Amino acid sequence: MLPTAENIEMMKNINLLSERGIYPCPVCRCGQVTAMTLMEAMNCDTCFHIFAPDWEQQRLKLADSEVALTWHWTGKRWKDSSRAGFESHWGYWLGGLLFVSLPTILVGFSAYLFPPLPGSRGAWFPLVWMGIVFVTHLICLLWLVIEYYQFPFFLYFQTWGQRWRDRRGS
Repeated sequence: MLPTAENIEMMKNINLLSERGIYPCPVCRCGQVTAMTLMEAMNCDTCFHIFAPDWEQQRLKLADSEVALTWHWTGKRWKDSSRAGFESHWGYWLGGLLFVSLPTILVGFSAYLFPPLPGSRGAWFPLVWMGIVFVTHLICLLWLVIEYYQFPFFLYFQTWGQRWRDRRGS
């Protein structure tokens, strides 16, 4: 039996973004996004974010945030449209590596060139200072990566804890 044009069109529309569908939340990745009653908007049942859908372009825009995040529905999952055309190349990775390692190397080199007096009370300070410089620069770099990818850690762990409490209580 050969598929007709009508059947092919119906199969294409099965996974399209629609008002009647239930979709995974692109923000918290735990809840479900459904249409709000009597509104041209959708919301998540877990993180309570409100989204403005674009049915023609199969896009969902975060409406209750200052950050203009947009996702495209592929039929199975959300794909981030905010960074379309952005390619992560070696220059960004090299910049991040230099941001963390260069200050640490400079502090370590200065401690090597001007060492404290042997047996003095502050002989431990250059090594501790070098560790503090490394950790703080690494935290800054990780914070920038988390902000760029917009992963909501607090909401994720809150939802995970709620699920754990629900399983324990059952």
